[in-house]
Amino acid sequence: MDRGIPTEAVLAQMRASDPPVSYLVGTPKGRLSRLESKLTELSWQGVREGVEVKLLNEGKEVYVLARSRDRMGKERAMRRRQLKGLWKRLKELQQMKFSKRDQLVMKLGAARQQAPAAWRLVDIQVAKKAKSFEFSLRKGKLREVRRREGHYLLRSNLSAENPEQLWKLYIQLTHVEEAFKNLKEDLSLRPIHHQKEHRIEAHIFVAFLAYCLHVTLHRRLRDLAPGLTPRSVLEKFSAMQMIDVHLPTTDRREVILTRYTQPEKDQELLLRQLKLRLPEQPPPKIRALKQPSA
Repeated sequence: MDRGIPTEAVLAQMRASDPPVSYLVGTPKGRLSRLESKLTELSWQGVREGVEVKLLNEGKEVYVLARSRDRMGKERAMRRRQLKGLWKRLKELQQMKFSKRDQLVMKLGAARQQAPAAWRLVDIQVAKKAKSFEFSLRKGKLREVRRREGHYLLRSNLSAENPEQLWKLYIQLTHVEEAFKNLKEDLSLRPIHHQKEHRIEAHIFVAFLAYCLHVTLHRRLRDLAPGLTPRSVLEKFSAMQMIDVHLPTTDRREVILTRYTQPEKDQELLLRQLKLRLPEQPPPKIRALKQPSA
């Protein structure tokens, strides 16, 4: 199963393979437009609190239209924030004076790059010769976007008898994708440049241990500090460092004190919230200084 959007040829090969390969994939936005009339006639089925699905059988495949209340709220907030920022920027550009039309076009291009999703909701008319433009809200497009917020369409050759099972399989795929994202970003465990197999296996093993700790931290935060993410906690604790303090003595030896820096108030609060306690500072070590060469 794959969460990407493979081509029709790839899906045909997967269906024709022996044994056949099962898949559950996302679909482009355009396919939702083509199937919208058929999906409208179907009723929603609840699979969990705040999540509903519709199943549409099309030949050897089934399409799963999912609607998530949480996802709808998130996408709506993102769209409003981006559209508000774009609208403000366009008003600022209207007040500016440009010596050349190309300067205006470049500014508009930068605004588009900053808010690509909101840009599709705005109709912009740039005068052919004048160094000015007019813009307006595409109300029809906005209504279409609002109607589809929180919705996503899946495509599968699995059985359509249990919509909840199909949705759970998709959620499992998102968890796998999130795991790889955590390994690459939060834990910075890629790329791997080893040449020998045993070193590659050792690297993967260390990466797996780190991911286990990452998941454990995520679970602990859910119970003890809701709202915090493993990334934010790691960033907060990264300010604490382990250092070695070298103190020379009068008998040509040196005392080495391995010490971690004292946590700040916000770090102490976080440690208490997570019910964690720092270990005792390591004992000092004494070693002889190297004799200077003659």
